Parts: sequence; structure tokens; C-alpha cells
Amino acid sequence: MNFRKGAKVWVEDKHLAWVPAEITDCRGKQVQLQIGSGKTVLALPEKLFPRDADEEEEHGGVDDMTKLTYLNEPGVLYNLQRRYALNDIYVSLIPLATQVMFKIMLRSILIAVNPFTKLPHLYNVHMMEQYKGAPFGELSPHVFAVADVSYRAMMNEGRSQSILVSGESGAGKTETTKLIMQYLTFVGGRAAGDDRTVEQQVLESNPLLEAFGNARTVRNDNSSRFGKFVEIQFDANGRISGAAVRTYLLERSRVVQITDPERNYHCFYQLCASGKDAEKFKLGHPSHFHYLNQSKTYDLEGVSNAEEYMKTRRAMDIVGISHEEQEAIFRTLAAILHLGNVEFSPGREHDSSVVKDQKSTFHMQMAADLFRCDVNLLLATLCTRTIQTREGSIVKALDCNAAVASRDALAKTVYARLFDWLVDKINISVGQDPNSCVQIGVLDIYGFECFKHNSFEQFCINFANEKLQQHFNEHVFKMEQDEYKKEEINWSYIEFIDNQDVLDLNAETDRDNCSLG
Repeated sequence: MNFRKGAKVWVEDKHLAWVPAEITDCRGKQVQLQIGSGKTVLALPEKLFPRDADEEEEHGGVDDMTKLTYLNEPGVLYNLQRRYALNDIYVSLIPLATQVMFKIMLRSILIAVNPFTKLPHLYNVHMMEQYKGAPFGELSPHVFAVADVSYRAMMNEGRSQSILVSGESGAGKTETTKLIMQYLTFVGGRAAGDDRTVEQQVLESNPLLEAFGNARTVRNDNSSRFGKFVEIQFDANGRISGAAVRTYLLERSRVVQITDPERNYHCFYQLCASGKDAEKFKLGHPSHFHYLNQSKTYDLEGVSNAEEYMKTRRAMDIVGISHEEQEAIFRTLAAILHLGNVEFSPGREHDSSVVKDQKSTFHMQMAADLFRCDVNLLLATLCTRTIQTREGSIVKALDCNAAVASRDALAKTVYARLFDWLVDKINISVGQDPNSCVQIGVLDIYGFECFKHNSFEQFCINFANEKLQQHFNEHVFKMEQDEYKKEEINWSYIEFIDNQDVLDLNAETDRDNCSLG
């Protein structure tokens, strides 16, 4: 794009990302700019983005990104910043082709900026009443608007719908998912007098799944460490008749390995703060357990582990988990913590190992008692490996490192099985409707992250996010601009990064790992 003297532009800034500027002169291949502070800088034309002079007058920003004269990165960020300053955390993106053809919005896009504070006035019953049945785009952008247009499209067309909640870690995906479910239970719920309704159990399953599937990361105090797809089923009258929770990619490695200032799963800290239950299982402060003290972060600001423990217990009651089953759940968690404190030292035989000392022997016995298994069999499981041959079984002793690996593998497997059991229990309790013809699926995929030490699960998570990004590109850029061509709409082609090369590289890496394994 050619820029002339006096043109309004955006120029890169190492501190603020982008700042508004005006071209004052052209000097060879560079242009001279004056930024807001009065400072003069030089830049290459290809590094600049056009800016609408009226943008500065729109103090509150615009609620629909397509109203921007120039839909570029600095313009979008500046608009989000202005709205965020007024606690208007939502912005919609309504494709032009959809507006021209007045068709039902099949690709409704909502951009949300996490306020990192409570805004209860945005999510009360009054707000839900406002958005109930309102045409999309008539009211201010809101997560309820997206949920409502999905519900109306399902009812009017008799077709199932999907809502994808995506974003970086800490963007607010889990909270947004809960708000969507809250709205759907509002418009599709039954009378308040019904005992333990499906919608109530679906909502109450959230704190339970968060306790066992969420943890503190560097960027988020309540980061989902698993993927979740909630399928809400409706009858012919548009009432919720059943639901199912599908989970995948639980970050099992977090059970045994964390880095400062992260935390393990919330449920461990809740159990340690549970008082009498903690005493019964011979637990103490989290700093006493290897699986928790690899990080020195034991508490979350403004959160009481003891109170959260009681909330988790109440959630278990509501979804129909008996007191005997609850006892077994927390007994298993305690066994995992004790198991993590078992250390090994070299045995008398070559490459063999034994329990290190009296302290480790105590934790081994506690783990066996809580798992309700024989302590000698548990010890043999950790310190030896059985190899099956044609002639029979061969028992091979394991050295200390291999015994620790066996210990951690057992802890991860037990926790993963426990998590899957909880999800199955929730689904049985909530109940599915085999006669339901339409559903609304809500996908909460946890965000792309890159840690100092990345597990295989994190690789899978990032790969899934890359696939979702490609899906987004396909629907928002490729398909939408094809629609523009058909309708002969005059627009400037939007360039976007195709991440197919990244997906191909990940697929090759995955195949190489499988062949090596």
C-alpha cells in the first residue's frame, strides 16, 4: 500500500506493540513519522498499517469488528483496548456476507477479553431475559447472544449445533463454557420444583471436574488440564432431556511432575486442608509430599482449600456419588500422595532396588493400606518387572531409577482411571436421552502453552489447538471469502497464515516417535 504525506498509520512499538502515527515526510525507501508523543521516527512502508482518522473519535470503540474501516491487527487491538477500559469485554465479528444475505448466522464469532475480575451485572437473570430470543446483533455482543442464536437455530431448523470455546491459557475459556451452559439451562430448563434436574446436575458437575482436572499454571490459577466436550440434549419442546460429558487428553504427567510456581490438581490441596479426613489418611501440609512440594506454591490468592473441599463434597452429593464412593475417591488420592514419598536405594543384587529407609517404608505401608492391597505385592510391582517368554515368566529386578519410574507410572495410571470413573459417574447420574434428535455441543479445549519441560500430553494439546486453528481459518477466512466472491462483494482480500506446514511437521514427528517406540 502506498502512503502519502499526512496519512494516518499504525507503527510498531517495542513497549506498546502499536502506536498511532502520522506520515510527515518520505525519505528514500523509508517514511518519516510523528507519533502521539511528538517523537519523530523512521520506518519502512511495508511495516505500517493504515489507520482511520475517525478511530480516535470513537472513544468507546465499536461492538462489531466489521465496522472498522481497516480490519488489521493494530486496529483490532486498539478497539479491544478501548472497550475493555469501559468493561465492555465482548466484541462480535459478523461476516459481511451474512449481513448482506440476511441468513441465519451459522458462524457467529464472539471475541472476549478476560477482565480478571467479577462482573456479576453482566450475567444475572435480567441479562439472560434481555438476550432470550433477541436477533443476533440487535443487542451488545455477549456470550448469552451466541448461546441464544445457537439454541434458536437448533429449534428453528431442527439441526444440532456446536459452540467452540478457544483461546490461550488464561483467556477465560472455562468460565465462558460455564456461562454458556448456564444460559442453555435457563432457556431449556424445566420447572424449579423438579428434584435434581438434568440441568442442575450438569452445572454442578463443573466444580467437580475442576477439582480433579484443573490446576494452577504460570498463566492461570484455574487452568483446565483436560479437554471437555459437553453435549446437551433437548426434546421436541426445546427442554433439556439429557447430557453427556466427554473428556480427553488429561495431563497425567502433572500428577507426578510440576514446576514452580505451578500446582498439582486442586483436589490434592483440598484433601490436605480437609481437617479430620486429612488426619485419618495420615496427611499433612502439602510441603510434606513429593508430588506437591516440587513447587513452593501451595495456596491460591483468595481461595480457601478447606472451603473448596466442602464444595467438591457437595458437588459429589448432587451428582449422586455415595458417601462410600466419596470415601474411596479421597482414599485413593491419599494413597497417591503417600506413594510419591516412597524412595529407593540400591539393593544387594546388581541393578536391584529396595525401599530406602524407615520413612519410605511407612509411606509404602500407608499406600498399600489405602489401595487395600498387599504391601509385598505393591513392592514387587515397583521394584521388579515380569517378562513373559515361551518358556515362562522371568522376573527382572529394577534399579532405583526404574523403580521410581514404575512408581510414577502407577500414580499416573491410577489418577487417570479415577478421573475417567468420575466422568462416567457424572454421565450415569445426569442421564442421556436416547430419543433426543437435537443437541448443542460445547467444546472447551485448553489453551496452547509451551513450558520449560513439555510432556507428551502437552504436545498432543498443542497439536489439537493447531487443528482447531486450521478449522477456524477454514470457516472464517477461506469459506467466508469464497462467499464474498459468489455475491460479488467488493472487499480487500484478507491474508492469513495457513498452519498446514505445522500440522504436517507434527504428524511426521508423531510417526517417527511411534516407529521408535
